[in-house]
Amino acid sequence: MKDRTNIRPTAELQAADLAHHLHPFTDHSEMATDGGPRIITHGEGVWLWDSEGRRLLDGMAGLWCVNIGYGRPELGEVARRQMDRLAYYNTFFKTSHEPVVELSERLAGLLPAGLDHVFFANSGSEANDTALRLVRNYWARQGRPERQVIVSRRHAYHGSTIAAASLGGMASMHDIPGVPIPGIVHAEPPYSWEAGAQLDDPEFGARAAESVEAAILDAGPDTVAAFIGEPVMGAGGVIVPPPGYWKRVQEICDNYGILLICDEVICGFGRTGEWFGAQSYDIRPDVMTMAKGLSSGYQPISAVAVNARVAEPLLDRAGRFPHGFTYSGHPVAAAVALENLDIMDRENLVGHVRDTAGPALQAGLATLRDHPLVGEVRGSGAMAALELSADKATRQAFEPAGSVAARVRDLCFERGLATRAVREGLVFAPPLVITEAEIDELVSILKSCLDDVWAVL
Repeated sequence: MKDRTNIRPTAELQAADLAHHLHPFTDHSEMATDGGPRIITHGEGVWLWDSEGRRLLDGMAGLWCVNIGYGRPELGEVARRQMDRLAYYNTFFKTSHEPVVELSERLAGLLPAGLDHVFFANSGSEANDTALRLVRNYWARQGRPERQVIVSRRHAYHGSTIAAASLGGMASMHDIPGVPIPGIVHAEPPYSWEAGAQLDDPEFGARAAESVEAAILDAGPDTVAAFIGEPVMGAGGVIVPPPGYWKRVQEICDNYGILLICDEVICGFGRTGEWFGAQSYDIRPDVMTMAKGLSSGYQPISAVAVNARVAEPLLDRAGRFPHGFTYSGHPVAAAVALENLDIMDRENLVGHVRDTAGPALQAGLATLRDHPLVGEVRGSGAMAALELSADKATRQAFEPAGSVAARVRDLCFERGLATRAVREGLVFAPPLVITEAEIDELVSILKSCLDDVWAVL
């Protein structure tokens, strides 16, 4: 068996990558100009190393997912044991296996009350595709096939498949012909910075929620199937809802009999200081999508949980739900997810975020509020964003848009901090195991990069 840990020279790997590997969300010509991709070799805790021996503090937990940190041998051992016992079998054809049964049961015990039935997929995109099909299936089986419209929000990210990208509200995701697909409309987000409002203004929260109702009325309430939203809008820039926002959105959905889909792909599994963002913001979803933190990224797995209302047509009426994936409920992924949840329990990582890491991250980044580049600092639990501005008083963006955030991000990578630029902001979601000392280092590197970019502007 070939040892895949023997690293070839960096230049050789980069050349092979450029010759054969198509990357997601990448300008390949720009990457080639830069000499090729950064080659990551290994990780431990919140740290990554590249093929040149440089160390990076991972301020983004991979892609919002490595909640328990890197280098956990328990998960590799669980995967090996499960592969030896049953490496694969499908969950089609009235068949199941022990890991997926146990994971379904485990999730039903963790999820907000009523979400007792779970469908498995392999990514957040697939989970949100599934949610769309589930809610349209629900209304069709109620004899209301005209209820197909899904209300989402501008700046939302729900995945990159055709349906999931359509659910999302990012203009950059809609530049492919045929996207968005029909039957999806977008309300305004609760984005106080963009709207010129204050983050803690309940009046703005009410106005932002009324945009959801306006979208429902424009579409026609009798045509609307569901509203979909993340508790905190993650990839859209860590957009934190103002006070009262979710309470009013919940009332609107209830008033019109519309299903509420809570996208917990980023917020779920401890990120907000509760097991789920729905618990942090008192949301009562009919459908919840999950991925990322379910296995901490150690295996591809996602899930969609539904309440009795949505499950009833599937459980109690004849007829199949014509949807699924080869790897739905994969036994190795399910076993790894179970061990991941066990680790989170044993190490009280949700409590660690609520009581230690979350407050330390928010307080540390708050010290940068007075920096001349920083217009706003916002966050929830172990996720946060800095909004950069050319003029704090007017909230003026830099020209060209996003250019300064990208410069700060690139400098952070050079100095050992992985972060992400979103429009003219920087977002953070480190592994949940991060310590206060590591948060101090994150803030210190970030400040030095802000200082140096400011000095040359």
